[in-house]
Amino acid sequence: MTASLPVIDMAPLLRRDDAAGRESVAREIENACRRFGFFYVTGHGVTDDILARLDAAARKFFELPEEVKLRIPMSKGGRAWRGFFPLGGELTSGRPDGKEGLYFGSELPAEHPRVKTGWPLHGANLWPEEVPDLKPAVLDYMAATTRAAHHLLEGVALSLGLAADYFAKHYTADPTVLFRIFHYPPTPPASDGGENWGVGEHTDYGLLTLLAQDRHGGLQVKTPEGWIAAPPLAGTLVCNIGDMLDRLTGGWYLSTPHRVRNDSGEERLSFPLFFDPDFAAEMVPLPPEAAKGQGTRVPRWDDADLQAFTGTYGDYLLGKVSKVFPELGGDVL
Repeated sequence: MTASLPVIDMAPLLRRDDAAGRESVAREIENACRRFGFFYVTGHGVTDDILARLDAAARKFFELPEEVKLRIPMSKGGRAWRGFFPLGGELTSGRPDGKEGLYFGSELPAEHPRVKTGWPLHGANLWPEEVPDLKPAVLDYMAATTRAAHHLLEGVALSLGLAADYFAKHYTADPTVLFRIFHYPPTPPASDGGENWGVGEHTDYGLLTLLAQDRHGGLQVKTPEGWIAAPPLAGTLVCNIGDMLDRLTGGWYLSTPHRVRNDSGEERLSFPLFFDPDFAAEMVPLPPEAAKGQGTRVPRWDDADLQAFTGTYGDYLLGKVSKVFPELGGDVL
């Protein structure tokens, strides 16, 4: 694995008065999304202090005994789909992952209209009493990363020849924001002679994923040149596009398979935030001049046809997440 992902300084996207800089970033985004579907970003506005507080609080949580962590299981999160899952408790492509984790989303009160009417994936988060620092650290990180994602999606719009606010007007004025903290023990050798993975080959569901990693690598990205490593780079977040942006662009921007194996011999943490369309947004294609792939079906690792889907983003998302936790899907969703 010798190729490397591009590094893009997205700082001009945070400034409204730098048209030339924003256009230059847009072209870098286009090139990265066309070739890799992945890139690093600097200038994102997520401070080192926010990341350090999040990392420290997360480590305190995952050092707790299993029975303590299980005081906030996902089954307790109900339709909000929040809480802790143990090692092997999440499936990727039907196989248990070699990780444990915490699920979070936008913090919504009980009186919020969508919560009152029982919308899935809407509601309050579950917070461990044993780690009081976790809640402010998570909420600060989610807020900062969500701001970065809004700006980054402006760059994506510009890269497609659209107005900068196109996605905000049509899909993400009230985005679906889901956040995970994943803890990967060192990946053991496979007992059957095959390969064990912290997370097996998969693509993400929505528009954009922004990922912070600790100092231990493990993320791998499938490119035309083969699998390449995406190690942690100081001061960066990893960004990748998801299946829904692939669909909206008609396959012009490809949602790229990736996987994780923790070969560091140490405990590994990762912090992916998924920035996706409004749950109620109708997922109609972009204008023809932006959907440059023109609906061409590109063969995928899972043989899925992204162009075949119609409906709201919520319809699409529920069909995906119910496969990740099948024991919750029927009762909660």
